[in-house]
Amino acid sequence: MTCVNVGQVVQNFEMDVYDPLKRDFAKISLDEVKAKKQWLILFFYPADFTFICPTELKDLADKHKELKSAGCEVVSVSTDTKFSHLAWQQSEKLLQDIKYLMGADPTGTVSRLFGVYDEATGLALRGTFIINPEGKLVASEVNFYNVGRNASELLRKSEANIYVSKHPDEVCPANWSEGKKTLKPSAKMVGKVYEAIQ
Repeated sequence: MTCVNVGQVVQNFEMDVYDPLKRDFAKISLDEVKAKKQWLILFFYPADFTFICPTELKDLADKHKELKSAGCEVVSVSTDTKFSHLAWQQSEKLLQDIKYLMGADPTGTVSRLFGVYDEATGLALRGTFIINPEGKLVASEVNFYNVGRNASELLRKSEANIYVSKHPDEVCPANWSEGKKTLKPSAKMVGKVYEAIQ
């Protein structure tokens, strides 16, 4: 299996998930998300019952409502089983407000597809991926085990990607957020970006 890169279309994949809202197991596939015309955010983390991971998943849960309102399906993913996800979500207080799906990738198939599978440990690195409704990978971030991520930045990047998908002649500058000025690249703007963003 070849690792997918930013700008490429992601091949279909399927995973078992634990659904905290229904307190039950299910399956999810990329094709299913695409059929709903949704964006997909995959949030890989090393393992259940660890230390940084519950803080990240809690942070993601705090932004889930906004991500969902923007049209994103959010799935956290580790190489643990769906049974482990259920037990962890029900025992760890930081996870009590999680409403997004928790993907199980015990064979590492999906983790390998996105290049985050660590063969030495059998765990996934902290990888965050945004896939558009056409199935193209538009954003990728990978951290090592010892540094947690920021869900506010994930929300900002998601909103920016959604915006430029609807306004293909515009680009979002650094620190862009909803309502801020974008840029329309042109020959007149070359060397004049300062003036354009004022």
